[in-house]
Amino acid sequence: METIEAFAEETVFRNEENGYTVLVVRCGKSRVSAVGVMPPIASGEKLRISGEWTEHPVYGRQIKVQGLEIEKPTTLSGIEKYLASGMIRGIGPATAKLLVKAFGEETLDVLYAQPERLLEVQGIGQKRAAMIMESYAEQAQQREAMVFLQGYGVTPALAVKIFKRYGENVQQIIRQNPYRLVDDVEGVGFKTADRLAASLGVEKDSEYRIAAGIKYTLADATGSAGHCYLPRAELIEAAQRLLGNEAQAIERVLDALILGHEVSAQLLPDGEGEVVAVYLPRTYRAEVEVARRLREMVDAMPESMSTGLDAQIAELEAMEGISFHAQQKEAIRTAVQSGMCVITGGPGTGKTTIIKCIIRLLSVHGDIALAAPTGRAAKRMSEACGMEAKTLHRLLEYGGEEGDFARTPDNPLEMDTLIIDEMSMVDIFLMRSLLRALTPGMRLIMVGDADQLPSVGAGNVLHDILESGVIPSVELTEIFRQDEKSMIVYNAHRINRGEAPRLNAKGSDFFFERASSPADAAHKIVRLCADRLPGFTGLDPVSQMQVLSPTKKGDCGVFALNQLLQEEFNPPAPHKHERVRTDTTFREGDKVMQTRNNYQLEWKKEGVFGWEDGQGVFNGDIGFVRSIDPQEHTMTVVFDDEREATYEGGDIDDLELAYCISVHKSQGSEFPVVIMPAVGGPPMLLTRNLLYTAVTRARKLVMIVGREAAIDQMIANTHTRRRYSALCYRLKQMQAL
Repeated sequence: METIEAFAEETVFRNEENGYTVLVVRCGKSRVSAVGVMPPIASGEKLRISGEWTEHPVYGRQIKVQGLEIEKPTTLSGIEKYLASGMIRGIGPATAKLLVKAFGEETLDVLYAQPERLLEVQGIGQKRAAMIMESYAEQAQQREAMVFLQGYGVTPALAVKIFKRYGENVQQIIRQNPYRLVDDVEGVGFKTADRLAASLGVEKDSEYRIAAGIKYTLADATGSAGHCYLPRAELIEAAQRLLGNEAQAIERVLDALILGHEVSAQLLPDGEGEVVAVYLPRTYRAEVEVARRLREMVDAMPESMSTGLDAQIAELEAMEGISFHAQQKEAIRTAVQSGMCVITGGPGTGKTTIIKCIIRLLSVHGDIALAAPTGRAAKRMSEACGMEAKTLHRLLEYGGEEGDFARTPDNPLEMDTLIIDEMSMVDIFLMRSLLRALTPGMRLIMVGDADQLPSVGAGNVLHDILESGVIPSVELTEIFRQDEKSMIVYNAHRINRGEAPRLNAKGSDFFFERASSPADAAHKIVRLCADRLPGFTGLDPVSQMQVLSPTKKGDCGVFALNQLLQEEFNPPAPHKHERVRTDTTFREGDKVMQTRNNYQLEWKKEGVFGWEDGQGVFNGDIGFVRSIDPQEHTMTVVFDDEREATYEGGDIDDLELAYCISVHKSQGSEFPVVIMPAVGGPPMLLTRNLLYTAVTRARKLVMIVGREAAIDQMIANTHTRRRYSALCYRLKQMQAL
């Protein structure tokens, strides 16, 4: 990091929502651009900028601002230039000259401490004076907040977010309880708040600190590990690691949080004994509500439509020229007769064929809707079934803040049957929103693969529903979709059974290439994507092939492979505009993925009757950067389902390069070709169900690069980290009532 002293010359661009600014500054005899999040800056102000130098292919040398100090102008010409910049409402060049003439070097002090003296200046009346006072106060407050926060190591970008949340009360609030930041400001984690608190002199054993650490530990367990709760003992142990306090102190504060209803606690069965389960209230309420609403759906299951069902199935077999296996017939009967059921099975077991049959049988009894958790999964379902499938968010008509859907108990969905695919991806919060939109008596058919990785979000919904036995279910185990030469489905089931896949069989579509090291594997993956596989398959290496990695870090992790693949497929060029955010450079033409649900981001899509508008881009959506506007500092991304969204400011932080994505992020998607490294790594990540999930993402070809021993280790590793969830228990408990 380098620090420079410079004078502000011109603000080329500024986003008032998030403070992102492009500022031309004069550093010595040179004019350079400073880019990053900053408070409003006027021409002529003296700045001390800390940051990293970058070279933009079009705009030349730039400094990415990571720290900023602003010195108040002291000379008469500097003060006049600052006031004439247009930053303060009610002051233009002429008024700036009058103010400096009236108050001299004390002008800024007068504006700050004695603004009533503005009335002494000819031409400034009560109304205009009030406008100037208000505008200058706003600028001063934001600058004071920025100086205060940056003094404690807060980045300018985060300082702007904090100021927008608390306004003029920022110092008072943070001095009183800096840990409020964790709950109130997105992007502030416990460690950031803890550093700030330590700088402010907050004691290590402060109850504020311990309470915040406990709640953060629970939130992190929900967000990163998918737990709905943590056992009390495990929570205390994890909080100890985070806080460094004695267990007794943490227990005392935890008891106070439970009594104050800031966290929820319940005694739950655990093996042969019991455990005190501690929840965040939001997660507890979601789990309890899902169990209750599922139970209501079961109790109100519609009457059986079994009359002549076998004859109808036989008629469909004759029409389609197929013969259903006994398992498939059982699944069809269960779906039609029960009105609510779960159908599970791995690749090639005929789930899609069964869905199509169920649609034919039930379509005469009312409206049917299809849905899936992601855009890619919905698109695939539409193509396979020959009718529209929507994402669950679109089906539920998202319309506001997170979790705020237009479809509610007061405005329920109106179809007679709903069929949902890829149920393994549905977390406890999305399941709650879905069930709120259903009317008891509606048919609900849930389809998925129980052996895939669980949802990214909290809960283990599909697994818990199956384990509870409350809802009728059928597991498909017979393989039907199997070309003589195809090994993908065959090997997926071998992996699931704990057997090594058959590699490089003659004429097959499942290949393995040895690599001597992770770096060698990374090099070979790039060359496979760029040269060998496109020639062998005739497919586009960027849009039709997907590199998946089990890890984010390392030579074969998501980050490193994305850099190598971007250099290969989309290197810098004078005609390509770029946008730099944190450690990533985005270019026009880049393949990108949304990494967080953004419910507010607007999109448009060209349809049969013109452009359709909507809101919401979701975690896992993949697209391509169509254009970058260097003047407006926006980036337009077109997603797989043709939605076009324009990103600006902080929204771009939710995008990552997607030449390589993690196996977890690939859930619900299918790609013609999947390439994956197998080079070893943390055992907790390299598991059998992760390898199974990766392999089942491919339709035409799988290529694994690395070591056979790493594949064997993954297959042998059946240890899947337990997800703490009580949905199964709650469903069984309700059944017993």
